[in-house]
Amino acid sequence: MRKSNWTPSIVPNGNDQTVYLVADDFGKNGSAWRETDCETADLEAVIQDLLSGQYNNPIRIIAFNTAERWSEDGSEDVAHELRRRCDLQMRDIPLPLQDFTDRYEGRHRRVQLPLPMRLA
Repeated sequence: MRKSNWTPSIVPNGNDQTVYLVADDFGKNGSAWRETDCETADLEAVIQDLLSGQYNNPIRIIAFNTAERWSEDGSEDVAHELRRRCDLQMRDIPLPLQDFTDRYEGRHRRVQLPLPMRLA
């Protein structure tokens, strides 16, 4: 039998898209990567699902593109986009997303305490 180093690709031809998966925290039940439809795993669909309350407590969002052979943590970019959209709509970040956006926007690290003011 002839050996080959060739491995078939799991990426369908012509399907070069970036996929986003959300890790959701279910409290005592643990955390899991949420199931998602292949057709709606793009950035826009994930942001819409987050804003519409489809996730309980998102903890991380991973982006990957197998055709381009890369993956990265997209949590910070998604957090900024969520904040931008809510600001444009002049609404607060939905309660289930507040911890997520605060964590990835760095709000917990960039707190500046006010200096005492002296009025003369």
